[in-house]
Amino acid sequence: MDNITIFSCAYLCCMSQKVRVRFAPSPTGGLHLGGVRTVLFNYLFAKKHNGDFIVRIEDTDQSRFVTGAEAYIFDCLKWCGLTPDESVLHGGDFAPYRQSERKELYKQYAEQLVKDGHAYYAFDTVAELDNMRELLKTKGSSSLQYDHNVRMNMNNSLRLLPQETQQLLDAGTPYVIRIGIRPNEFIPFTDMIRGDIEFDTNNVDDKVLLKADGMPTYHLAVVVDDFLMKITHAFRGEEWLPSAPVHILLWKYLFGLDKMPQWAHLPLILKPDGNGKLSKRDGDRLGFPVYAMDWPDPVNNEITKGFKEIGFLPEAFINLLAVLGWNDGTAQEIFSMEELIEKFSIEKVHKGGAKFDFEKAKWFNHEWIQKLDVNNYAARVKAIFETNGITINNNAYFLKVMELVKGRCTLLPDFFTQGSFFFEAPATIDIDAIKPKWDDKKNMFFMELIKAWQLSTLWEATDIETSFKELAAANTLKTGELMLPLRIMLVGEKFGPGVFEIAAAIGKEATITRIVHTLSLLQ
Repeated sequence: MDNITIFSCAYLCCMSQKVRVRFAPSPTGGLHLGGVRTVLFNYLFAKKHNGDFIVRIEDTDQSRFVTGAEAYIFDCLKWCGLTPDESVLHGGDFAPYRQSERKELYKQYAEQLVKDGHAYYAFDTVAELDNMRELLKTKGSSSLQYDHNVRMNMNNSLRLLPQETQQLLDAGTPYVIRIGIRPNEFIPFTDMIRGDIEFDTNNVDDKVLLKADGMPTYHLAVVVDDFLMKITHAFRGEEWLPSAPVHILLWKYLFGLDKMPQWAHLPLILKPDGNGKLSKRDGDRLGFPVYAMDWPDPVNNEITKGFKEIGFLPEAFINLLAVLGWNDGTAQEIFSMEELIEKFSIEKVHKGGAKFDFEKAKWFNHEWIQKLDVNNYAARVKAIFETNGITINNNAYFLKVMELVKGRCTLLPDFFTQGSFFFEAPATIDIDAIKPKWDDKKNMFFMELIKAWQLSTLWEATDIETSFKELAAANTLKTGELMLPLRIMLVGEKFGPGVFEIAAAIGKEATITRIVHTLSLLQ
């Protein structure tokens, strides 16, 4: 067979068709942020070109199936605002969208490959495969794979006589179907991100296409489904690049290369130090999540934290993922979904991996907290307050407090840290921060201040500030030396928005009560 040539123009017709992209997760656990970024890039490309975004559940490996994982994936996509046009939940013209429900489809294609001489039956037992690998080790082989070097010594239909093969099939002997990779050939293709790539078939093994239980492997299923679902572009992580030659051959043998989608292999999201792919273990070690949402793992009976639950906004999460390995060629960093759809180009995705920076991720969240109206996330913040024992009865007041403290918030739980004292007196007062510069003159000032404020009929921030400063001047005290004690009296610590705004918000009675309480502690 001549070397396979795939011209970059071979599939230009796909852009004249309706764009159809897919995300095909396996329901085996939490959704890694790298997976969400793959969804995002697919989604942006589809929407930019008025195409369809499909979610297909690849559950052919039933041994790795985890209960609840499929529903979890869709919950994550819903939170992120990445709604599929077609899926198990949303339906579509190409159902079913769960591979385990398409089992019989794949077998006929695998059998056709055998019939056409591109694949073969392999009856090898686990013991025989182990012996093969041990023999290769003994010979010092650098490769332990099932390929053209070993296949003629194994228990398969290439070595057996046709009648021997048929006897094994008739007897119900377990088998797999493997693709037959021909040696000494080169398989080139053009990647939308990486340009021209070429593979040497001497480095490619005879991958299993159909397993002994009748289920397809990823290699067969992804090609068959992409064809049947009319996928025009396939974007996936670069870890799948070594599988590309097998998939290209399957497209050639089954459907023709002119039907193959355009491919783009996305760069990895790397550890903060750049050394290797970011994993859940790295997140555990460094103290940040790598999953989109909390993953309640039923296998290990533990919950792995997600970005949502630690207080990220979906707008910020999407924004930070978009710029991990992509930019529009400008210095812009904050993008709305609408801007991302308008500006996104798969050709501007970087080839190299992108280092994940959690501090930068938090910066994005802070920026989006400031950018959005507090009504966009008030319900989530309210739930945080109520979880911490503070019931919100006055929604208008709650929104006012959120506006006052939002500038100091990076994650949503910060609203409670920065604003709980607006709803209840602080449990503790940092007296030690007041004592070093406290004296009788300041004590007398606050006693007079209490009387003045009790008589006051005005309680706006500007009125409170004016009366405070006038009384300080009358007592020949510097306003700056009195502000910190007042803040600690109202807040308990040295933080918060403008102290007179705090007093105005909590009201005259609460303000005076907190001052009186603190003065008693200073006696």
